[in-house]
Amino acid sequence: MKLLNKNEQQIFIAEKQHSVKNFLVFIVMAGFLVSCHSATQKSANEEKVINIPVFDSDSAFSFVQRQVDFGPRVPNTPAHDACANFFVATLKSFGAQVTTQQMDLRTFDGTLLHAVNIIASYLPESETRILLFAHWDSRPWADNDPNPKNREKPVLGANDGASGTGVLLEIARQLGKNPANVGVDIVFFDAEDWGASNDDQTSNTENSWCLGAQYWAKHPHKQGYHARYGILLDMVGAPQATFYREQYSEYYAAHVVDKVWSQAQNLGFGQYFINQKGGGIMDDHVFVNQIAGIPSINIIHFDPNTSSGFGNYWHTTHDDMSNIDKNTLFAVGTTLMNVIYNEK
Repeated sequence: MKLLNKNEQQIFIAEKQHSVKNFLVFIVMAGFLVSCHSATQKSANEEKVINIPVFDSDSAFSFVQRQVDFGPRVPNTPAHDACANFFVATLKSFGAQVTTQQMDLRTFDGTLLHAVNIIASYLPESETRILLFAHWDSRPWADNDPNPKNREKPVLGANDGASGTGVLLEIARQLGKNPANVGVDIVFFDAEDWGASNDDQTSNTENSWCLGAQYWAKHPHKQGYHARYGILLDMVGAPQATFYREQYSEYYAAHVVDKVWSQAQNLGFGQYFINQKGGGIMDDHVFVNQIAGIPSINIIHFDPNTSSGFGNYWHTTHDDMSNIDKNTLFAVGTTLMNVIYNEK
């Protein structure tokens, strides 16, 4: 992902104009005013109790650790292949219908990546669907590392990549045991983090990022695929992380931001989900919005006090398990579980 500067945000993100239409309808039915209702009628009108499984942060943490144990998940490496096999086997064991998209993708620097998107579907027959996604690859070089000697080393990506997929693996585990009322598709996008560096003046294009998401948006795993909305998780594990209302999310899917942030506030996670505008971030959800036409948002750690807008470990050799906190995983996972299981 890439945080856009103010000028880029003005170019790519305009303030959305909302037209508000108010409709007031009175329906008067003579002879059918409030009357005596039987106990059977009352029970039929009673609100159904929704049983929401408890999100297990210990389990999510172990899924993050398992990915990190493979090493940097950089495309074209054995660690990358081993992690992909782990995802497929694990998701199948959770009862998901698993689809893989094998892709050869050309990067901004001319590298040919042998990449794979991994899709897990629950209730695949349901027409009403929710899309959850994260990227699972890690950056091939630590170009933001304070030590110049480390800048050619790959990034371990505990938070930047593994945290989002770790939360989604735990949600997948719960969905396998406790089906939701709607279909859910969980997508692990590959080749998100092979984008051009900020100081690369010759090839610093926005389209150099999120290659797996761009491919999927043009070639979804199911012809004619559509979801009610999508939610991206990116860097969702840091201690005391703060998730602001990201600007692309606000532009394309403000109603989904409202849904998620309201749920978080009701659950007592307001210290994580900050109800204020954050930065505009070039990430997988942008292409899901622009190409696939699915209104999607990004839950991503944003720190207005750093030069990058992210944690100081971002794109450095220090993105390890010390940046993963179970309390943060619990807040994000519990919020999403409540959003998913309240859909009808």
